[in-house]
Amino acid sequence: MNNLNNKTLFVSGASRGIGLAIAKRAAQDGANIILAAKTADPHPKLPGTIYTAADEIIEAGGKALPVVCDIRDEENVRNAVNKGVEEFGGIDICINNASAIQLTGTLQTDMKRYDLMNQINARGTFLVSKVCLPHLIKSDNPHILNLSPPLDMDPKWFGPHVAYTIAKFGMSLCVLGMAEEFKGEGVAVNALWPRTAIATAAIKNALGGDEVMNISRTPEIMGDAAYVILTKDSKEFTGNFCIDDNLLAENGVTDFSQYAEVPFDQLAPDFFVPSDIEAPDAAKNS
Repeated sequence: MNNLNNKTLFVSGASRGIGLAIAKRAAQDGANIILAAKTADPHPKLPGTIYTAADEIIEAGGKALPVVCDIRDEENVRNAVNKGVEEFGGIDICINNASAIQLTGTLQTDMKRYDLMNQINARGTFLVSKVCLPHLIKSDNPHILNLSPPLDMDPKWFGPHVAYTIAKFGMSLCVLGMAEEFKGEGVAVNALWPRTAIATAAIKNALGGDEVMNISRTPEIMGDAAYVILTKDSKEFTGNFCIDDNLLAENGVTDFSQYAEVPFDQLAPDFFVPSDIEAPDAAKNS
């Protein structure tokens, strides 16, 4: 396995949650993190800003460059990437973590919200990847990692919230297409998705508050799973749609109790996990 020491990561939506967990795990190796997010000032309902996140990354052992960036805006993204390249000399890894969610049916979804989800999730992922790619191609082990689900066409994932599903699957289609498009350049493009709910502000606000938070795994499981992907040979591991606990079990993790305060059978399942992808025994027994 490779080490992420001195590797530079561009992470969208990195001010909190899963994006921050991935950044902090990389920082333990001494990685450089370009924190691209909109939250420069404290949010009344959400913890953390790009500056508090930068402090946590530095404390974890990495270097941090916080950049205010709205990934819906092409000029914003180009400026953020250019600042990161100027600061650290290049980009080795692109993490497409920023996402918007609203779990409503067709008649309950106004077009402003539909546009927001698709602009951030599908279009934002495409744009950030596009702008990072000229720099990634120069890296010796370049990775793009999208926080998006397997492409499972079961109607049950579409019926309750078709607008959100379209937006998230747009991110996954980027994995499918870009992995094929850039395999000749040695750029790995993969997806990572959690089996269970993850204790983040998005889960708290969209899915039921503290009750669901208490039966969720911590963001660190996604940080550790992302690290496994990002330290693989980019020429050999691409086009994969990974589920966090399966990936970790396949790479030697045996204790999943570190990621949750309740047993496996009490954890809230996440959306989009295909029914034929069973949890590993190590997770079931934790």
